[in-house]
Amino acid sequence: MAGIHVVTDSACDLTPELAEARGIRVVPLTIRFGDEELVDQVELSAKEFWDRVITGPDMPQTAAPAPGAFQQAFLAAADQGADGVVCIDLSSGVSATYQSAVAAANAVGDRIPVAVIDSRTVTMGTGLLTLAAADLAATGMPLAELVAEIEAMKARTSVHGVIDTLDFLRRGGRIGGAARLIGSMLSIKPVIEVRDGVVEVESKQRTRIRSLEYLASKARQAGAIDRIAVVNGAAGDIEVLLGMLDGIESVHDRVVTDLGPVVGSHAGPGTIGLCMVRAADAPGQDPGPNG
Repeated sequence: MAGIHVVTDSACDLTPELAEARGIRVVPLTIRFGDEELVDQVELSAKEFWDRVITGPDMPQTAAPAPGAFQQAFLAAADQGADGVVCIDLSSGVSATYQSAVAAANAVGDRIPVAVIDSRTVTMGTGLLTLAAADLAATGMPLAELVAEIEAMKARTSVHGVIDTLDFLRRGGRIGGAARLIGSMLSIKPVIEVRDGVVEVESKQRTRIRSLEYLASKARQAGAIDRIAVVNGAAGDIEVLLGMLDGIESVHDRVVTDLGPVVGSHAGPGTIGLCMVRAADAPGQDPGPNG
């Protein structure tokens, strides 16, 4: 099948069904519980992951795919007659996944041109960029133009999340211990964001409901929205946030999905994420955390 094929990694949190429907190849990361290693989306679903996190004794750990896993995806595209591949990956600020994809792209350069994009974001921030790439590829857009469009879209992409505790992020080395200490002392419910490709505390709210209201306010203040997604990390109040988002319109249908094992390992249960791509002509908007 000619044209540009789209590849991503499982940290994007696209469901297998959605990825298959859009012709997107997903290269899985690996999740480790103690001595047991499981392949994301192949040997471990989001539901199975959260059941183990909540009931099991072991903290999960994650590992990036080896370059060979990306090589297989790129060569499969070449075997199907693709003109090129665009691969959109988890932020290089939190994972070595992007570097693995780059190594693989260099290794197959004599077979097929591959452009690897560092999304500089996580979960459905990456997922929304990947869906956009699939839409652009379906129009027959050449690889260089498609890459330019996604690179421009990165500056309009934001990811915010409400989490119950910063402990998972602290233990995984994804956030500073000082922020965790302040949150614990004041019983604060933090709102995090992906800023410049890494996770930072964006706001400190006094109660869970106020943190959800704050999250919803990000969508209301965003101006024209091209794409929006809500990710659920075993949160019992996900419907509360979805209700707060009623009436907020976007060009593309809202996506609601589970927070998967890769980002979930670092965010912990009770996490809710709001991921958005603002429209290119949204007036007077802040360039966003990835700008």
